[in-house]
Amino acid sequence: MNIIVTGGAGFIGSALIRYLINNTDHHILNIDKLTYAANLESLSSVSKNKRYTFFHEDILNYQAISKIFKKFHPHAIFHLAAESHVDKSIASPLSFIKTNVTGTANMLDITYRYWIDLHRKEQQRFRFHHISTDEVYGDLKQGNFFMESTPYDPSSPYSASKAASDHLVRAWNRTYSLPVVITNCSNNYGPFQFPEKLIPLTITKVMNGEKIPVYGNGLQIRDWLHVEDHIDALYEVISNGDLGQTYNIGGNNEKTNIDVVHMICDLLDEKKSYPISGQSSRELIEFIKDRPGHDVRYAIDASKIKKDLNWKPKRTFEEGLRETVDWYFNYYKDKTI
Repeated sequence: MNIIVTGGAGFIGSALIRYLINNTDHHILNIDKLTYAANLESLSSVSKNKRYTFFHEDILNYQAISKIFKKFHPHAIFHLAAESHVDKSIASPLSFIKTNVTGTANMLDITYRYWIDLHRKEQQRFRFHHISTDEVYGDLKQGNFFMESTPYDPSSPYSASKAASDHLVRAWNRTYSLPVVITNCSNNYGPFQFPEKLIPLTITKVMNGEKIPVYGNGLQIRDWLHVEDHIDALYEVISNGDLGQTYNIGGNNEKTNIDVVHMICDLLDEKKSYPISGQSSRELIEFIKDRPGHDVRYAIDASKIKKDLNWKPKRTFEEGLRETVDWYFNYYKDKTI
């Protein structure tokens, strides 16, 4: 099967491509604009594989993407290309609208025009999988969980742009019968994540002996999902999920931000990574002004994907975080961060 992955040089996209090359016989075409958070090094282990092809292109370039479709003849699309950092969306919202909304509309229109000309059997096997976030649901009250039926209530320009893209995907399914599936995931972590996100940021700050910025009081709660568990779920959904359906993917690992930072500091203290001997990495924590519109809690109810597709995460957060800290420590210890 020929599979296109948009945003395949990003954190989740690259993990997906590594999985597909190493565990399936599919041919993979990676389309990525290579913005600041992209990292082709994350694909170095598969880049020379004959089943892997890379195109340096922007999903906003309608003509170029259309030509790629005609040449590659895909059977499935994993659409991950997106601007994804909330802080940057607050500072520069229009770039998020362009990529996440207009870019997704481009992908849907190109895909539909390609799909409608396929033979009936090929149309039936085709899938467009849109990967989204739990942030579209907004702030969550204590005791509740995000379900697939939870109304959208996005708080940031990033989450609003992703909510808009979700609605576009559903519109193309309802209006044009395009065969789509949607997944909304909780906070991912793992190897090769760009160090602007909480976990890799904390690790790199500690290793450099720099202050660790923590928004507000640090009591914001997130549900943490290891990226490799996420990838298992994505492949299960595109392979066996029901068309037109949405599946929430969560790790069932609710932690406050400050608890996550403390755990990372303690794990790195075991390695004596803090440059000042005899001091705890926790002393580097610095509480800073909270960002505008900061949601307090996210937590996913993943019972649907567990019931329908028999998926559940393999790692506890404690196991996954230790693996992740070990990976970053070994990756960065001989490099300038």
